Amino acid sequence: MKALLSLLAALPLSGLLLPPAAPAPKYAVADIPTALREGAHAVLRANDEVVTVKSAGRLVYAVHRVVTVLDAAGDDQGRHSVSYDALHALNYLRGAVYDADGRLLHQLRAAEIHDQGVGDAGGNFMTDVRVRYADLRQPQTPYTVEFDYELAVDNALFYPSFQPQDEEGLAVQSATFKVTTPSALPLRYQERQLPKGVAVTRGSASGQEVYEWRLANLPAVEEEEAAPPLAYTTPAVVLAPGNFEVQGYKGTAATWQGLGQWSYELNAGRDVLPPATVAKVQALVKDAPDARTKARRVYEMLQGSTRYISVQLGLGGWQTFPASSVASNGYGDCKALSNYTTALLAAAGVPAYVALVGAGADRPDLRADFPSSQFNHAIVCVPLAQAGKPDTLWLECTSQTAPFGYMGSFTGNRHALLVTPKGGQLVATPRYGVAENRQERRLDLFIDEKGGATATARTLRTGQEQDLYAQLLHELGPTDQKKYVTDHLRLPTFTLTKFNLAATPSKGAPGIVETLGLALPGFAAPSGKRVFIAPNLLSRLPALPAQVGERQTPVWLSDACLHADTVRLHLPAGFKPENLPAPVQLSTAYGIYSSQYAALPDGSIQYIRRLEMKRGQLPATAYAGYLDFRRKISAADKAQVVLLKTES
Repeated sequence: MKALLSLLAALPLSGLLLPPAAPAPKYAVADIPTALREGAHAVLRANDEVVTVKSAGRLVYAVHRVVTVLDAAGDDQGRHSVSYDALHALNYLRGAVYDADGRLLHQLRAAEIHDQGVGDAGGNFMTDVRVRYADLRQPQTPYTVEFDYELAVDNALFYPSFQPQDEEGLAVQSATFKVTTPSALPLRYQERQLPKGVAVTRGSASGQEVYEWRLANLPAVEEEEAAPPLAYTTPAVVLAPGNFEVQGYKGTAATWQGLGQWSYELNAGRDVLPPATVAKVQALVKDAPDARTKARRVYEMLQGSTRYISVQLGLGGWQTFPASSVASNGYGDCKALSNYTTALLAAAGVPAYVALVGAGADRPDLRADFPSSQFNHAIVCVPLAQAGKPDTLWLECTSQTAPFGYMGSFTGNRHALLVTPKGGQLVATPRYGVAENRQERRLDLFIDEKGGATATARTLRTGQEQDLYAQLLHELGPTDQKKYVTDHLRLPTFTLTKFNLAATPSKGAPGIVETLGLALPGFAAPSGKRVFIAPNLLSRLPALPAQVGERQTPVWLSDACLHADTVRLHLPAGFKPENLPAPVQLSTAYGIYSSQYAALPDGSIQYIRRLEMKRGQLPATAYAGYLDFRRKISAADKAQVVLLKTES
């Protein structure tokens, strides 16, 4: 042993096999500026995105992302997912997690990266889209995660966009965006909400153009009531191609006309129907008096014979199944069903066009000043004329229950790209306002001498006000419908004794009628000789919390609607009204409100309430007025009728 020790002592230090040194700490939480931690659940320490355009049909997108999670509310930042498909090859996904002092806790192993197909969980999907995801969340905060990934993209219709601050509560310490493109393919970009002093840096070398943006020290955005989507408030750079190519199909996105032309040519010749289907359509409409009646019959045929399946297979995300395939199989995605519908209408002698639209109840309208593919859905536009005036008809072709000609909150109140043989044309879908979006309620409230009550209510909802209830009616059974309504009634103690939902025909916007019966024990317990009753049972609008600090965002009122209530209060024997609330009338830029009470000759009391909300976008300074409007409505909605017990 002594000899061995002597030998080791004689060896030079370089001959020893020492364990590798631990990596130097990085991303310590203490290095985050104090101002960035205020109001933040997580801080984006570094977000470096690099786009390298190789050709009109190919680009490479690489991302390096480091996030420090400060508390449990930011825990979602501790995991990351990347989707890929036949046109988006995921070259790698790597990750690591560090403790509060920046010491490496764990390096992500290949076995810890999960891979799942989008359609694996079931549903109406026919897709090659898969998701690779990793979870590096830790049991204790703070901690820091680091992710790197790279995609090779063969679908240059879409360029990546840069918006590092994509949710509330996320501060940004550093973010960069670098784009390299051949000089022959000049970059189209739009800068949005960039901080003062931030501008693109440009350079060129060896036939390549380089663009770079840098952001730093962006404090977390707090969630605010009636605020615009973050796409309209936080810094962003949006890219789009000029000329592009997808699997051999070349096009241009520099204009709406050019983008629509590419879509038209991509799907040209796919609207041929089997002769038997053409004959069936012609027999169906042979006695129809006008084009609208023909379109209605075709639409009802479509709803009764097809179903929706999402198809996202390579180019199939943009190129439709042939109409003959839908006729044979009875299913298709939004493109295929819309293409099939235009073919059916053509067989009926009614011209129609497919239109591309960005669908979603909460999705803002497209940016009309930046032609690019901003769409996720296809519908059908039927240009009609009534008495010489335009009377455009719109059809949602993926639903078996959607009312004829109704777009609703899913695709209404926005722009769509009409795809015609002459190219794309930006047009407006139907606008739904106060005339269509209505809730009209009649409620009878019966008070007994012991303070209990029963109520019956009939509510007609139309337009966008009925969209949710139409889903309940068509997608849930009576038991689940009743449970939903019970869970959302804001009443302290009640029993639902009667419930029904039913569609109602309408010449204008579609409607749903809801009928309720309520038992309300202890609703109006006497206080001495008096009983205090708030007649507004079901339509109270809550006040909003006071603004903390200075309002940062504009006031966005996204929906216009009218709520009208008539309540009849039936008194028990031996009671009369002692005091009725004073009438209230409010007229503002945000809406119009009125409430009034009257004692009727039959001894009952009538309460009439009317609230009209306006759609609009107002400056941040208008929020104080909006708060006051809501506060006054809330107070008026809680007003009480005082009943006095008469001497026997």
